[in-house]
Amino acid sequence: MNLGIIGQAAGLFAVTNIDDLLVLALFFAQGAGHRGAAGRVVVGQYLGFLAIVAVAAAAALGVTFLPEPIIAYLGLLPLALGLKAAWQSWKTRRAGLEDDEPVQVRPNGPRALEVAAVTFANGGDNIGVYVPVFATAGVASMSVHIVVFLALVALWCAAGRFFATRPLIAKALSRWGHALLPLVLIGIGLLILIEGGAFGL
Repeated sequence: MNLGIIGQAAGLFAVTNIDDLLVLALFFAQGAGHRGAAGRVVVGQYLGFLAIVAVAAAAALGVTFLPEPIIAYLGLLPLALGLKAAWQSWKTRRAGLEDDEPVQVRPNGPRALEVAAVTFANGGDNIGVYVPVFATAGVASMSVHIVVFLALVALWCAAGRFFATRPLIAKALSRWGHALLPLVLIGIGLLILIEGGAFGL
């Protein structure tokens, strides 16, 4: 296996997924203390990333799953989830929780499909980067890229959980994560919509 291709794949993954670390840390923090929540975050991350890789590989092989103008509208997924999380957080606060208590937006932590939807939508721009790389790399090299990507998803999940469990970071996320997660998701959604020119933005 060519070490140069492995290095290229690792660099490509890191550059295109650096923003995912914050989102993952927020998801892990949201699921802290809930049995199985961390596993659901990992499963969701893998499902979302597998969808990104599948679409990019199919497009590179000449199968058009998503026309380019449609990719911008993937921003609606994190935008909707962010608005939903903000609404749930507001309802929880309104129910009478004290300001100094940690707020859990979802009683059992995030669901795998929610994490997958955010991962896929946030990776819409990744598809545009991966397609030309896959198309010029050939099937064998593309396969190496995909294997490296999937291995690094595990590293990203471990890093996200690490950041979420550092005492200082965990305390901040526990106190402010209920507000930060909706803001990050809404921001990601708007960024995807605006950069893609959705709705003539």
